[in-house]
Amino acid sequence: MEQFDLIVIGSGPGGYVGAIRAAQLGLKTAVIEKDKTLGGTCLNVGCIPSKALLQSSELYHEAKHDFSNHGIEMTDIKLNLDVMMSRKNKIVTELTNGIEFLFKKNKITNVKGYGKILTATTVEVTAADGSKSILNAKNIMIATGSVPVELPFLKYDEKKIVSSTGALALDYVPKEMIVVGGGVIGLEMGSVWARLGSKVTVIEFADKICAMMDQDCVNVLVRSLKKMGVEFMLSTKVTASRSVGGRVELDYEKLTTNVKASIQGDVVLVSTGRKPFTENLGLENVAINKDDRGRVQTNSHYQTNVPNIFAIGDVIVGPMLAHKAEEEGVAVAEFIATGHGHVNYNTVPSVIYTHPEVASVGMTEDECKAKGFEINVGKFPFAANGRAKAKGTTEGFVKIIADKVSDKILGAHIVGASASELLGELIIAMEFGGSSEDVARSFHSHPTMSEVIREAALAVDKRQRQG
Repeated sequence: MEQFDLIVIGSGPGGYVGAIRAAQLGLKTAVIEKDKTLGGTCLNVGCIPSKALLQSSELYHEAKHDFSNHGIEMTDIKLNLDVMMSRKNKIVTELTNGIEFLFKKNKITNVKGYGKILTATTVEVTAADGSKSILNAKNIMIATGSVPVELPFLKYDEKKIVSSTGALALDYVPKEMIVVGGGVIGLEMGSVWARLGSKVTVIEFADKICAMMDQDCVNVLVRSLKKMGVEFMLSTKVTASRSVGGRVELDYEKLTTNVKASIQGDVVLVSTGRKPFTENLGLENVAINKDDRGRVQTNSHYQTNVPNIFAIGDVIVGPMLAHKAEEEGVAVAEFIATGHGHVNYNTVPSVIYTHPEVASVGMTEDECKAKGFEINVGKFPFAANGRAKAKGTTEGFVKIIADKVSDKILGAHIVGASASELLGELIIAMEFGGSSEDVARSFHSHPTMSEVIREAALAVDKRQRQG
């Protein structure tokens, strides 16, 4: 029986990044993956393919609606969905193959099959042909991610009732799409199909969209999506579904009025959240503790109640984000090798990759006030930025929240084009305990979109320049 220092179950961002760091630190490492390709949900049916389709759909929409403003006149613009999907698939293949290369480069053993913990030091692997083998390890890391939540009356067939996986693989543009759940996945995938020609209706149980994010930013996003034809039904509960003439009919109830009605669509995207994937992992064999939501319980070093078995990413508490899982994977590898490993959860960014994008880090104004912070807020619009005007991306703003006494940045929120990229400097500023004054006194190339960040930092002290 081959002996490893670390066996990682799952090859998503947390698993493969953690495995690479472990190998760099000299640990003999193996990764077990049940699917045919490496990369987990993120690379195969999540982050990467969705961003490919978002980019393609945005270009298609711009060609139809915006190019003429630049003096570029085009006629008879056509959508070739097959080519768009092929491009998406090619990107996924290149990246998943890239992980295989990294495993070989770092001498990581790539094990194909379904991993199940037998004891604190052994993992059984069931291959696709049913054959079984056993691997032995000093340490085990559970990095199996999450799966979409399925509603009992909306069972996935990935054709008419789809999860994000099915929404990434439709072979036609639905005339009408209903999105159940107005979270990040629902908004991103709904916006893709809306740009490609679908009439999209978003049904959300809560009275707000993305309630945990800065609502000033979200309001800008919702207005933009409405201009594109997306409709929102808030405070609405879906209660049943049925097939009617090849379409899907949903019953719903308005929670504010108790009015009941129904709505039909060609495709229903169910995006009501995700749950940890811990099925048949053998957790019961070693009595690993889980919480009431099915998440694996860990201490500050990601150890379960079995000290040499660790868990990271979507299977533990915290936001289900690829970059959060990556840092936790690295922290586990470093803890095993050196006794030290840490993640700063105050600087975990969140992004909605719509158009405009919404990107946030740290606390919102409401969170700051709820925790008793006295704050100053600086806000500056892209509409006053020269580069934004030249690019035709004037929608949105940057908001920086700073402690009133120390000026330390407590949160930053951006809505606008490339918000996810622009947020990076504010994440770094917060990681170093920086102040709004630090950002305000730092050079920002002119003319660039990033100057809006500097202006927002100046605005914290009411020193912004107009125009």
